[in-house]
Amino acid sequence: MSEHADRLTLPPVRLPSEAELAREALAAPLLAHAVRLARWAGPKTRVDADGELAAEQLPAAAEELGLSDAGGVGGTWAEGDGEALAGEAWRIAVDTGLVEVNVSEDGDAADGADGAGGADGVGGADGVGGAGDAVAARVSAGAALEAVASGSPKDVLALWLDALDAVIADATAPVLEDLTSALGDDGEIDFDALDWDPEAEAEFLEGVLGNLYQLTVRDESAGGDASAPVPLPALAASMIVPEDMDEPTDDVLEQVSDAMIRLDDQFRVLEPVGLVAYTPVDEALMADVDDPDEMPLSEDDVARYGLVTLTALGLYGIRTRMVAAGVDAPLVGDLAERDARGLLDGIAHFPERAGREETERWLAGREPATAASALLDAARGTDPEAPLRRLNCQQALALVGAPAEPSVRAVLDDRELGGLARVWLAELGTGAPVPPPSADMVFWLTVDTIAAQLDAEGEPDELQELVEGLVGRHAGFFEEAWRVDHPATADVLEAVGRLHPDRALAKEARKAAFRARSRHLG
Repeated sequence: MSEHADRLTLPPVRLPSEAELAREALAAPLLAHAVRLARWAGPKTRVDADGELAAEQLPAAAEELGLSDAGGVGGTWAEGDGEALAGEAWRIAVDTGLVEVNVSEDGDAADGADGAGGADGVGGADGVGGAGDAVAARVSAGAALEAVASGSPKDVLALWLDALDAVIADATAPVLEDLTSALGDDGEIDFDALDWDPEAEAEFLEGVLGNLYQLTVRDESAGGDASAPVPLPALAASMIVPEDMDEPTDDVLEQVSDAMIRLDDQFRVLEPVGLVAYTPVDEALMADVDDPDEMPLSEDDVARYGLVTLTALGLYGIRTRMVAAGVDAPLVGDLAERDARGLLDGIAHFPERAGREETERWLAGREPATAASALLDAARGTDPEAPLRRLNCQQALALVGAPAEPSVRAVLDDRELGGLARVWLAELGTGAPVPPPSADMVFWLTVDTIAAQLDAEGEPDELQELVEGLVGRHAGFFEEAWRVDHPATADVLEAVGRLHPDRALAKEARKAAFRARSRHLG
């Protein structure tokens, strides 16, 4: 297999315009509520020492958001207490800069003085979501609120990404029950007793979101439905079950069950920011999830174990995070402004449908004959990627059609492109004569074709059929093939030895590969 065949290559993702994404961001319940609280807040708004809304402010905040009864909002967002939801929205407003909170250094309780002000009766018992006694503070609109009113779509999306960062951090934090159990006699949290590794938790969730992104874009690029939900058990298993494990062990299934429970909590936290649409695990099944043998995963039952869909806004958010981490996560149309080499390299490992669409976009802005010549020039080379580049060039020329014929005929005598040119002209079928290839060109093209398929596909069943067909056309193929002056000759012959079903011919291929390597070393 080519050293390039196993690399992670994501197909391009199709995203709405920034303006449309910005509208979705502002409509996400959590950010919409954070914006509303930022406009509601003022000098008389009371906060605690951590900048969170003071306990006595939470009922008014919930009422402002229409969450007094935790109703009026769909999805898992409706399942919490209205005051707790208001507290979460306030924290997002503070974290994203929609609100600025400046607590006085002495932290004295507010008594109606400037900067704290408000209703009487300050400092009751700790409120929902950790809100406590009010302190002297100055609360004002933050700079980020201006982006909501008059900023560009890019500004709004930057605000939403800040909110996403905060929510992902919340999703990987210990649950309240764990924090309570880890309280020491001094009232401080004993983090060592939590058995909580923040880096491992963050890495796990990022991995899950990355897998969800890959599943979504691969389905779309293959012509599937990008909005099709992913079952939570399958997503959890993608992180736990080794790829080479045919039958998961009980221990592995138990790990999958634990991951499902953890992800169920996390997706409930992530849904309100607009990252995902989530159907949570049926509460009646939670007891069964603890026993891997009691997990019915039939088509009828799987939805009860949770379904998650990455929204268009979620695709944008995860792609942005992946790109920032150095992952190549292309957008549909990214290659349109690149040169021909950039196009052929860029689509090298795209699924067929995605590669075709990128090529069509690239060709749309170019004069056909000029584009054909540029593609042929870019297809030359003896580097490991060159065979696949030539294969994609041939497919791109098929989209150009007849206008490419003069450029193709101009390379008939080219050692690297002459075979490709003859195949393309034969498929075009203009009736004009095409000179027959030399024997050397035939063997060189055979090696080049198999090398391209190895790089593109690895070693699937379809490649075995190709190998049988190409080798079977030429009597004494291996006696000549090892002499072919192609950089991939030995690798190709070794692959033929692995793939060919005829054991005698496979043995001949391995001998030829040895001779090819010896010739190269000599």
